[in-house]
Amino acid sequence: MKEVRVGLIGYGGIVRKVLAELPRVAGRGIGVTGVLVRPGRCDAARQALGGGVPLYETLDSFVAAGPTIVAECAGHTAVDDYGEAILRAGIDLMVVSIGSLSDRDRHERLVRAAREGGAHLILPSGAIGAVDALSAARIAGLTSVTYRSRKPPAAWMGTPAESLCDLGNLSSATTFYQGDARDAARLYPKNANVAATVALAGIGFDDTQVELCADPTTDCNIHEIEAEGVAGSFRIELKGNPIPENLKTSMLTALSVARGLANMTATTVI
Repeated sequence: MKEVRVGLIGYGGIVRKVLAELPRVAGRGIGVTGVLVRPGRCDAARQALGGGVPLYETLDSFVAAGPTIVAECAGHTAVDDYGEAILRAGIDLMVVSIGSLSDRDRHERLVRAAREGGAHLILPSGAIGAVDALSAARIAGLTSVTYRSRKPPAAWMGTPAESLCDLGNLSSATTFYQGDARDAARLYPKNANVAATVALAGIGFDDTQVELCADPTTDCNIHEIEAEGVAGSFRIELKGNPIPENLKTSMLTALSVARGLANMTATTVI
């Protein structure tokens, strides 16, 4: 079994959770080579991560440490700044900021870089389930896919939702966005990664319908998928607890990254 050397980009809640859980769920033959952070952010990263993991401020030094797979956990800008170079270096890239792929040009550039480097562009399931069923149903043909996201109002602070409804004084669930997955991922990059995942697994960004809702009656992130096609239909609802440090991100997102990395050395993969 090949050795898997993991590099991570970012030092937020997702990376912290991955570092905490990966040793517990991964088998032998997997290790962390280090974490890539922005220049000048090593002190903040060291304080957040608690030490014990090498930190790098340049892509060259990060790549020189020898990762065989890198998990991006730092947002769209990190995908732009590092993604293509990592893939061209022959290193697999797991993109957590899947909403970044709603930009056609960015997506095409990453795919081209992966082909040139002989690497894989890996998209984790993140905060949602049924991605396997959705991608399987796509083979026979899907006729409609709808994704609905319901989160506490605080999770939508700092987004365009602030100008569409009074987030601080809602008394009932309020849907503030209805449209396609491409615009949802563009307008709400830190909240709509699941919309992008559903779109890529199913019928694409332009044909996947999305509804985003602020709900003061819930303290969790609720995701719902409805799909119909030749193979049948299904509906799934998942209630995910957020990462305490970031209400916009479901804990399951970080756990799906840890599971995806652990699967790379697992004897049985599911």
